[in-house]
Amino acid sequence: MSSNTMISLRPENVITPPGTRAALDRLRGCCTTAVISGRSRDDVLSRLGVAVDYAVGNHGIDGLPGAERESAECVAVSQGWLAQLGPLRTDAVMDWDTIDDNPFFCPDPGMVAELEAYMDALRKSGDSVGARVNVIARGAPAGLGAPVYGKLDADLASAMMSINAAKGVEIGAGFGCVEQKGTEHRDEMTPEGFLSNHAGGILGGISSGQDILVSTAFKPTSSLRIPCRGLDVEGRQVEVVTKGRHDPCVGIRATPIVEAMMALVLMDHVLRHRGQVG
Repeated sequence: MSSNTMISLRPENVITPPGTRAALDRLRGCCTTAVISGRSRDDVLSRLGVAVDYAVGNHGIDGLPGAERESAECVAVSQGWLAQLGPLRTDAVMDWDTIDDNPFFCPDPGMVAELEAYMDALRKSGDSVGARVNVIARGAPAGLGAPVYGKLDADLASAMMSINAAKGVEIGAGFGCVEQKGTEHRDEMTPEGFLSNHAGGILGGISSGQDILVSTAFKPTSSLRIPCRGLDVEGRQVEVVTKGRHDPCVGIRATPIVEAMMALVLMDHVLRHRGQVG
């Protein structure tokens, strides 16, 4: 096993496919250059005796066993949250410690009851709604990415858009920059650092060392029990009704996936950077 093996610990709510355990067993005693810790804090690495050089994930180095914490370099810590559910903005209050304590990944504990009531009414009506999920990566080093091919923001947008039901991606101010003037949008610098972060931590396709902020919009599912018009294979008008499972909002489930995508892209660029500059 080469020293540039990447291990990905899947989010806790994703079922590990058959054969994964056997694959991990083959890594026992090997040195790996990258670990994506995701939202998982189990002791798989500790049991396997895998050494860690770099770590990106929801818990960063704190999510690794003791021995790995001593040797690993934390590339970044990614944290996702539900920023909007339908018409309801959920991040006016940002309590980072409560995001994982509710089923909505909502950073405002005062909004949880309202979200529950909204979703209950939506479920009873048989309709669905979209969502906005944000993710921030803190501590990412400057210099990741490229000015044309391999732009960091392009790779992040590609990764987020590859998630099912994703329909839009914003980096930093995103579409909000349309209404901004250049004097507002530019991130001025002082000896103490940047004065703002409208660019979302990426300038010219390369990370600036600031927090990297990505926002992804997820569509409302169209598979509903409410009838709609459609066509059959012969082009005739029919009525379409979807029976069975009904998800009022698939975007809520995407929060740990968006986190994982952020971590995977950053780790990919870290390994590219190491291959280029040593």
